Amino acid sequence: MGERKGVNKYYPRTMTLGPGGLNKFLGTHALRERARKIDKGIIIIRFEMPYNIWCEGCKNHIGMGVRYNAEKKKVGMYYTTPVYEFNMKCHLCDNHFVIRADPANLDYVIQSGARRQENRWDPTQNEQVVPETKETQKRLFDDSMFKLEHGSEDKNSAESSKPKLARLFNRNEDVWADCYTANQKLRAEFRKRNCEVKQTAAQDRALLKKI
Repeated sequence: MGERKGVNKYYPRTMTLGPGGLNKFLGTHALRERARKIDKGIIIIRFEMPYNIWCEGCKNHIGMGVRYNAEKKKVGMYYTTPVYEFNMKCHLCDNHFVIRADPANLDYVIQSGARRQENRWDPTQNEQVVPETKETQKRLFDDSMFKLEHGSEDKNSAESSKPKLARLFNRNEDVWADCYTANQKLRAEFRKRNCEVKQTAAQDRALLKKI
């Protein structure tokens, strides 16, 4: 950013720019105001909320994707990956909340000032196919007996789920066997709803005219 000061400006011949360029000569940082706390190891970045939270100051909901100017600083290491902490102020009150990166679990952890809105669930409760954990993958690689038992369990679960899959497949065939009839029923339902919406809107307009 500081290099822009050199555009369309006159500099005398006696002025020489050494290593660091114009930023060093003018005593400014390339990040300008965002580096005003660089001596403390803090820079100002644009942080995007990774999930829905509740602010503990004003008790308001803050949605995922809301962006803040956050103070970013390094607080540790996870093997060779740096762990960063982000401090930001709520845009609805004076409360500050601190969020720290969690490279071990590929997530972010709230340290203070807010709480996470829990929308998580265990996918195994719905019999969903989930990837293996790191511990299971390691045992599959190291333990041959565990790999054999794990494979037999997968085969048994696949066999037990075949009747359910067959029922779902047959149900879809019954519903969508005649695409023209299914489409006709769907469009008729849409027309019915559209007529109801138009009728309600006409009644509202007539009421407004009377008022």
